[in-house]
Amino acid sequence: MAAVQWAAGPSGQGSVQVLEFLFAFLLSGLIGVERQIRQKSAGLRTYTTVGSGAALFTLVSKYGFADVMRAGTVELDPSRMAAQIVSGLGFIGAGVIFVHRGWVQGLTTAATIWLTAAVGSAAAAGLPLLAALTVAAYFLASYAIRPLLNRLPALHRPAVSYRIVYRPGRGVLRDVLDQCTRAGFAVFELRTLSGTDGELPGEASEKPVEVALSVQGQGDAGGLTAQIAAVAGVLTCVRGRSDEE
Repeated sequence: MAAVQWAAGPSGQGSVQVLEFLFAFLLSGLIGVERQIRQKSAGLRTYTTVGSGAALFTLVSKYGFADVMRAGTVELDPSRMAAQIVSGLGFIGAGVIFVHRGWVQGLTTAATIWLTAAVGSAAAAGLPLLAALTVAAYFLASYAIRPLLNRLPALHRPAVSYRIVYRPGRGVLRDVLDQCTRAGFAVFELRTLSGTDGELPGEASEKPVEVALSVQGQGDAGGLTAQIAAVAGVLTCVRGRSDEE
C-alpha cells in the first residue's frame, strides 16, 4: 500500500513532486554553472541552493498543509508561501549589491538570483515549460543579445587614449585598470612610455612611470578621466583625442 501511495503521491511526496524538484534543481544548476564559469561573486552552490529552496517552499505551500485543511473551517491559500519567496530574496539581493566609489556592483548577480528563485518556483508549481523557457531566455540575453548590441554601429565608440603618470610600486596601475572596468570600458592597449628602465608597469621603482592607455566602451570618457586622476598615486592623467574629435 505504501508503494502505491508513493507512486500516486496523495500526500505530496510522490514521483511527480520529486521530478518537479529535480527539474528545478537542474535548471538552477545550469544558471549556476554559467555564473561560475564567468567567475561571478555567486556561483553554482548559491544558485542551486536558491532554486532548490524556492522549489521546496512552493511544494510545501501546495501540499504541506493538506492534513489540516477542512472544508468550511480551515482553508489555505497555496500562493501565500510562494509569495514570501520574493520578499525573502530581498535580503540575499541586498547582501550582494554594494556601491564602491559611486559605482553599483552586484546588481546583475542579485537579479539573476531572483530569476533563479522564480525558475525553481515555476518548476515546482508544475510549469516546467515556462521554467525552461525562462532559462533559455536568460542564456539568450547573456550570449546572443549582448554581443549583438556591441556590434551595432550606433553603440560602437572609438578607442579613447590617456597618458597617465603615476608613482609605481603601490598597486596604482591595478587600481586604474579597475576604474576602467567599473566605468564600462575594456582596455584596448597599454604601453609603457618612460620611467621603468625595463621593468613592467606597476613594479617597484623610484621614479614616476608614464603609460599610454587606450580603452573602448560605452562609458563616460570624461568622467573616467576624473576617476583615474583621483586614484591614489596618480600624478597626472591627460585624455587624448578620439577618432570622432
